[in-house]
Amino acid sequence: MAVKGLITDVKRYAIHDGPGIRTTVFFKGCPLNCLWCHNPECISPGKDLMYFEYKCISCGLCVKTCPERALKLAVKGIKIDYQLCNYCEKCSEICPTGAMEIKGRFYSVQDLLEEIEKDLLFYDSSEGGVTFSGGEPLFQEEFLLEILKECRAGKIHTVLDTSGCASREVMTSVMDYVDLFYYDLKFADLAEQERFTGSNSNLSLKNLEMLCQEGRGNDTVIRFAIIPGITDREKNVKDLIEFLSSLEGLGEIHLLPYHDVREKFRRLDREFLLEGLEAPAKERMDYLQNKFSALGFKVKTNT
Repeated sequence: MAVKGLITDVKRYAIHDGPGIRTTVFFKGCPLNCLWCHNPECISPGKDLMYFEYKCISCGLCVKTCPERALKLAVKGIKIDYQLCNYCEKCSEICPTGAMEIKGRFYSVQDLLEEIEKDLLFYDSSEGGVTFSGGEPLFQEEFLLEILKECRAGKIHTVLDTSGCASREVMTSVMDYVDLFYYDLKFADLAEQERFTGSNSNLSLKNLEMLCQEGRGNDTVIRFAIIPGITDREKNVKDLIEFLSSLEGLGEIHLLPYHDVREKFRRLDREFLLEGLEAPAKERMDYLQNKFSALGFKVKTNT
């Protein structure tokens, strides 16, 4: 049976996910559960239902259609019983405004390749390509490997946006088919990582070491999310700088300032635990950029 991948979205004309104009493919499933996750709809390995209250006109069509009676018309909008929902997609299919949206669709390798190839002209004119993001693409390693092979055969440039939280064997299996790694680092201390991401694994650090040992450091961009009071603590910054400085070939770091994502959690009916957290001040971002630049890294601050 041909392997299929569960994908939440295929984003076209992406200009911040790698060189040139790109198509970004968001994979479902992640071994981490970061409190600030910008794509919480990608965390679970199965389908999710997102409810966009501002789009809802309270027509009640979804309530009448739901075979599990998981939906009820409330004073304002729709109340969803996620314990009853089986993600059959009937509500999203009948909703006239797109207020109900199922996140997660199964693609065959060929189906996804056809979606990617629709943008070949943009890739050719901008030296772009496809970026596999998520979630964690390595969570669906078999499907990822197959689509990477197809892209390599078609000479389509690939970026893998990953936390590296997978076994060495999985990372090794895909490594030779990835042109550029966008490698997300969060913590040097495993206790802190477990506290804020739910994982105490050191696979992220070990796999980055392995990539550099295999000569892929020049093909790796470190992406460091600046979460005020959490990842930007002085000890964590110091420890990460020390770790990165010990590796060979790395030359570029992207600093990613925190953005408010509470609305996404609300649309999934999930608790957001960082209420009141604000984006880091420009002065703080400048300070961190100078810290990394002083050690010879090329540093870019994303907006």
